Amino acid sequence: MWYWIILAITGIISGILGYFFGKSDTPSIQEKSFEINTLEIQNAKLKSDLETCRKRLESFTTKTKQLEFDNHTNSLQSKSFSFDTGEAKAAFGKTIKENDLKLVEGIGPKIEGLFHNFGIKTWKELAETSADKCQEVLDSGGKRYRIHDPASWPMQAKMAYEGHWEQLFEWQEKHRAGKY
Repeated sequence: MWYWIILAITGIISGILGYFFGKSDTPSIQEKSFEINTLEIQNAKLKSDLETCRKRLESFTTKTKQLEFDNHTNSLQSKSFSFDTGEAKAAFGKTIKENDLKLVEGIGPKIEGLFHNFGIKTWKELAETSADKCQEVLDSGGKRYRIHDPASWPMQAKMAYEGHWEQLFEWQEKHRAGKY
Protein backbone atom coordinates (compact mmCIF):
# COMPACT_ATOMS: atom_id res chain seq x y z
CA MET A 1 0.00 0.00 0.00
CA TRP A 2 2.83 2.40 0.82
CA TYR A 3 4.19 1.67 -2.58
CA TRP A 4 1.09 3.14 -4.28
CA ILE A 5 1.02 6.24 -2.04
CA ILE A 6 4.70 7.04 -2.72
CA LEU A 7 4.12 6.48 -6.43
CA ALA A 8 1.08 8.81 -6.40
CA ILE A 9 2.95 11.55 -4.49
CA THR A 10 5.93 11.26 -6.86
CA GLY A 11 3.56 11.55 -9.85
CA ILE A 12 1.85 14.64 -8.41
CA ILE A 13 5.16 16.35 -7.59
CA SER A 14 6.48 15.50 -11.07
CA GLY A 15 3.34 16.92 -12.66
CA ILE A 16 3.59 20.19 -10.69
CA LEU A 17 7.30 20.60 -11.48
CA GLY A 18 6.67 19.81 -15.15
CA TYR A 19 3.94 22.45 -15.27
CA PHE A 20 6.20 25.16 -13.82
CA PHE A 21 9.18 24.26 -16.00
CA GLY A 22 6.98 24.19 -19.08
CA LYS A 23 5.54 27.59 -18.27
CA SER A 24 8.86 29.47 -18.39
CA ASP A 25 9.34 33.08 -19.42
CA THR A 26 11.02 32.25 -22.71
CA PRO A 27 8.96 33.40 -25.68
CA SER A 28 7.63 30.89 -28.13
CA ILE A 29 8.94 30.51 -31.66
CA GLN A 30 5.91 32.40 -32.97
CA GLU A 31 6.56 35.31 -30.60
CA LYS A 32 10.24 35.41 -31.62
CA SER A 33 9.29 35.32 -35.30
CA PHE A 34 6.81 38.18 -34.82
CA GLU A 35 9.43 40.23 -32.96
CA ILE A 36 12.01 39.63 -35.71
CA ASN A 37 9.51 40.71 -38.38
CA THR A 38 8.67 43.86 -36.42
CA LEU A 39 12.35 44.72 -36.04
CA GLU A 40 12.98 44.10 -39.75
CA ILE A 41 10.15 46.51 -40.63
CA GLN A 42 11.53 49.15 -38.25
CA ASN A 43 15.00 48.64 -39.71
CA ALA A 44 13.68 49.14 -43.25
CA LYS A 45 11.92 52.36 -42.20
CA LEU A 46 15.07 53.66 -40.53
CA LYS A 47 17.15 52.85 -43.61
CA SER A 48 14.63 54.74 -45.74
CA ASP A 49 14.74 57.72 -43.38
CA LEU A 50 18.53 57.65 -43.44
CA GLU A 51 18.59 57.64 -47.23
CA THR A 52 16.17 60.58 -47.31
CA CYS A 53 18.38 62.51 -44.89
CA ARG A 54 21.47 61.76 -46.96
CA LYS A 55 19.75 63.04 -50.11
CA ARG A 56 18.66 66.22 -48.32
CA LEU A 57 22.17 66.75 -46.97
CA GLU A 58 23.65 66.18 -50.43
CA SER A 59 21.20 68.67 -51.91
CA PHE A 60 21.94 71.19 -49.16
CA THR A 61 25.71 70.74 -49.59
CA THR A 62 25.42 71.20 -53.35
CA LYS A 63 23.37 74.38 -52.91
CA THR A 64 25.85 75.70 -50.34
CA LYS A 65 28.81 75.09 -52.62
CA GLN A 66 26.96 76.73 -55.49
CA LEU A 67 26.30 79.81 -53.33
CA GLU A 68 29.96 80.03 -52.34
CA PHE A 69 31.14 80.07 -55.94
CA ASP A 70 28.39 82.21 -57.41
CA ASN A 71 29.57 85.83 -57.29
CA HIS A 72 26.26 87.16 -58.58
CA THR A 73 24.19 86.09 -55.58
CA ASN A 74 23.90 87.59 -52.14
CA SER A 75 26.12 84.99 -50.53
CA LEU A 76 27.66 85.40 -47.12
CA GLN A 77 31.01 86.29 -48.65
CA SER A 78 29.69 89.32 -50.54
CA LYS A 79 27.13 90.71 -48.14
CA SER A 80 27.88 92.43 -44.86
CA PHE A 81 25.52 92.38 -41.89
CA SER A 82 25.64 94.37 -38.68
CA PHE A 83 24.76 93.05 -35.23
CA ASP A 84 21.86 94.79 -33.49
CA THR A 85 21.75 94.00 -29.77
CA GLY A 86 18.27 95.50 -29.38
CA GLU A 87 16.64 93.33 -32.02
CA ALA A 88 18.30 90.20 -30.64
CA LYS A 89 17.18 91.02 -27.11
CA ALA A 90 13.64 91.74 -28.30
CA ALA A 91 13.39 88.33 -29.97
CA PHE A 92 15.06 86.23 -27.27
CA GLY A 93 14.12 88.24 -24.18
CA LYS A 94 17.74 88.29 -23.01
CA THR A 95 20.96 90.00 -23.95
CA ILE A 96 22.80 88.28 -26.77
CA LYS A 97 26.55 88.69 -27.24
CA GLU A 98 27.79 88.98 -30.80
CA ASN A 99 29.26 85.74 -32.20
CA ASP A 100 28.27 83.72 -29.13
CA LEU A 101 28.13 80.23 -30.63
CA LYS A 102 26.17 79.01 -27.60
CA LEU A 103 23.16 80.84 -29.06
CA VAL A 104 22.89 77.97 -31.56
CA GLU A 105 20.57 75.24 -30.23
CA GLY A 106 22.74 72.25 -29.30
CA ILE A 107 26.00 74.13 -28.72
CA GLY A 108 27.13 74.57 -25.13
CA PRO A 109 30.33 75.98 -23.63
CA LYS A 110 32.42 72.85 -24.24
CA ILE A 111 31.31 72.44 -27.85
CA GLU A 112 31.91 76.15 -28.40
CA GLY A 113 35.46 75.55 -27.16
CA LEU A 114 35.91 72.73 -29.67
CA PHE A 115 34.84 75.06 -32.49
CA HIS A 116 37.23 77.74 -31.24
CA ASN A 117 40.04 75.15 -31.36
CA PHE A 118 39.23 74.69 -35.07
CA GLY A 119 39.32 78.46 -35.67
CA ILE A 120 35.54 78.78 -35.93
CA LYS A 121 34.76 81.69 -33.63
CA THR A 122 31.99 83.68 -35.34
CA TRP A 123 28.47 83.04 -36.57
CA LYS A 124 29.65 83.77 -40.11
CA GLU A 125 32.41 81.16 -39.89
CA LEU A 126 29.99 78.58 -38.48
CA ALA A 127 27.43 79.44 -41.17
CA GLU A 128 30.07 78.75 -43.82
CA THR A 129 31.02 75.42 -42.23
CA SER A 130 29.55 72.21 -43.61
CA ALA A 131 27.67 69.78 -41.39
CA ASP A 132 30.44 67.24 -42.07
CA LYS A 133 33.06 69.65 -40.76
CA CYS A 134 30.87 70.31 -37.68
CA GLN A 135 30.76 66.54 -37.10
CA GLU A 136 34.55 66.43 -37.42
CA VAL A 137 34.78 69.11 -34.72
CA LEU A 138 32.48 67.08 -32.47
CA ASP A 139 34.45 63.89 -33.11
CA SER A 140 37.61 65.66 -31.97
CA GLY A 141 36.03 65.97 -28.52
CA GLY A 142 35.60 62.23 -28.03
CA LYS A 143 32.75 59.76 -27.65
CA ARG A 144 30.48 61.88 -25.47
CA TYR A 145 29.96 64.45 -28.23
CA ARG A 146 28.73 61.92 -30.81
CA ILE A 147 25.13 62.17 -29.59
CA HIS A 148 24.86 65.72 -30.95
CA ASP A 149 23.45 66.37 -34.39
CA PRO A 150 25.14 69.39 -36.00
CA ALA A 151 23.08 69.34 -39.21
CA SER A 152 21.17 72.55 -38.37
CA TRP A 153 24.01 74.49 -36.75
CA PRO A 154 25.26 76.27 -39.91
CA MET A 155 21.69 77.29 -40.75
CA GLN A 156 21.09 78.64 -37.24
CA ALA A 157 24.41 80.50 -37.32
CA LYS A 158 23.46 82.03 -40.66
CA MET A 159 20.18 83.30 -39.23
CA ALA A 160 22.08 84.83 -36.30
CA TYR A 161 24.74 86.36 -38.56
CA GLU A 162 22.12 87.86 -40.88
CA GLY A 163 20.05 89.16 -37.96
CA HIS A 164 16.94 87.02 -38.51
CA TRP A 165 16.28 86.91 -34.77
CA GLU A 166 12.54 86.17 -34.86
CA GLN A 167 13.06 83.34 -37.34
CA LEU A 168 15.88 81.87 -35.29
CA PHE A 169 13.91 82.08 -32.05
CA GLU A 170 10.83 80.46 -33.62
CA TRP A 171 12.92 77.70 -35.20
CA GLN A 172 14.63 76.95 -31.89
CA GLU A 173 11.33 76.88 -30.01
CA LYS A 174 9.93 74.44 -32.55
CA HIS A 175 13.01 72.17 -32.44
CA ARG A 176 13.92 72.35 -28.78
CA ALA A 177 13.58 68.53 -28.47
CA GLY A 178 11.83 68.54 -25.12
CA LYS A 179 14.36 70.73 -23.29
CA TYR A 180 13.01 73.47 -21.09
